[in-house]
Amino acid sequence: MTNSIEEIEHAKCILAIGTNTTYAHPVIGMKVKQASKNGTKLIVANPREIELVRHADLWLQQKPGSDVALLMGMMRVIVEEDLLDRDFIEEKCEDFDAFKDSLKEFDLERVEELTGIPKDKIIEAARIYATDTPSTILYAMGITQHTHGTDNVMATANLAMLTGNVGKPSTGVNPLRGQNNVQGACDMGGLPNVFTGYQAVVNEEIRKKFENAWGAQLPGEIGLTLLEMLEAAHKKEIKGLYLIGENPVLSDPDAQHAQESLETLDFLVVQDIFMSETAQLADVVLPSATFAEKDGTFTNTDRRVQRVRKAIEPIGISKSDWWITCQIAQRMGAKGFDFEKPSQIMEEISGLTPSYGGISYDRLEDGSIQWPCPTKDHPGTPILHTEKFARGKGKFIPLEYKPPAELPDDEYPLILTTERSLYHFHTGTMTRKVRGLNVLDGEGMVEINPKDASQLDISDGEMIQVISRRGAVKAKAKVTDVSPVNVVSMNFHFAESPTNQLTNPALDPVAKIPEFKVCAVRLEKVAAQ
Repeated sequence: MTNSIEEIEHAKCILAIGTNTTYAHPVIGMKVKQASKNGTKLIVANPREIELVRHADLWLQQKPGSDVALLMGMMRVIVEEDLLDRDFIEEKCEDFDAFKDSLKEFDLERVEELTGIPKDKIIEAARIYATDTPSTILYAMGITQHTHGTDNVMATANLAMLTGNVGKPSTGVNPLRGQNNVQGACDMGGLPNVFTGYQAVVNEEIRKKFENAWGAQLPGEIGLTLLEMLEAAHKKEIKGLYLIGENPVLSDPDAQHAQESLETLDFLVVQDIFMSETAQLADVVLPSATFAEKDGTFTNTDRRVQRVRKAIEPIGISKSDWWITCQIAQRMGAKGFDFEKPSQIMEEISGLTPSYGGISYDRLEDGSIQWPCPTKDHPGTPILHTEKFARGKGKFIPLEYKPPAELPDDEYPLILTTERSLYHFHTGTMTRKVRGLNVLDGEGMVEINPKDASQLDISDGEMIQVISRRGAVKAKAKVTDVSPVNVVSMNFHFAESPTNQLTNPALDPVAKIPEFKVCAVRLEKVAAQ
């Protein structure tokens, strides 16, 4: 996030696009609802009638995968009605003219056709966002999990810069991360193209810094993402895989293919706190400790580094992830893995990572710190880009509309989009072991609009089969207006109805994120046994 969570409720306008905030991020969702109650204008852009719609001043019900067209249409209105922040653009941005020229492709008649949103609503949204400032943008996987997800994110950045809603309190572009500490994992180099702090592996000077610190020669080539690894395993180009806290048998698109890839490996190690569906395929399972059984830090969605303190001793033979990793490294002959406690690891992080340079366990005893925090006397950074952008000037990016990789046709006439339940987390490895949560939400269902259900003669609660080009999954139908006509929705928490056997593994060419949010399916009634 460019800004902080506590700033949200002080915005004059919130644009929540591609985020079911009250379900996926309920704490932030409460702040959004409180802001709306206190007079903040709330614009919700979501194909489904999520809970947040009830609190919205304006609901933009776009067709799945049409976010670029919607945002570019809003920006065309802002430019044509001279609602842009010219001083901000001239002082802090570049390439505006090329971007402005790209808006010619987004006349509102075309945008209405692409998005399904009446142009009057697009005009209203543009005016609210541009004039009820400070305005903040919230987005989540509904924006990123597309084959054009990078373009979607660029569009939100263009919109914020166009109106000067960057670098100021209660403004910004604020992605809500999908899992706890996913921000911290990325910060620590859990990506194939960077070291810690997003320092590029292809940069020779940076690479030498890490080589000198670690006493090892490091590769200068960009590595593979998870889906690329699994595809390489399927082709027998990778023979061994070490998975930590990941359950691709349920979480990856085209999950049957993912399982086949794992079964093709010569050697699979899974390190996790419970015996997940993926761990059941492993040659070796390493039991790791939960958050309550170890010391460390989490970095949350607004770049806030926080201490996690051990409450109980690890149960059974489970160990902290850092300890397991160090033990394996030492037994393989690697040097530099002789840490005795997590605070020593943080010292190394600070020494090699400029954005974490001033963060230590001693400082975190007094509370959290938001990076970048380059020195020990730096207070941390609640708001990014207050003086200038990290690259100097903000770069406007011309964009074009790109459809989803897979659209409905005669054989597969409906769109499936994936969702999350308020009561379960990710693949259910933890939450499905909680009896009370299973009482509240005990099975995966297919949400289907009443009009579609009527045409297919499907009744509420009836067992049906959802079929895509990659697989078939059985689940009960939930007939509801929440899902728009021609769109069905499922969550992916339940192994009994593994939704991701259906989803499309097509990747965004830049971010390599798969298109979970749009795939073509058909529904069939299940014959009585």
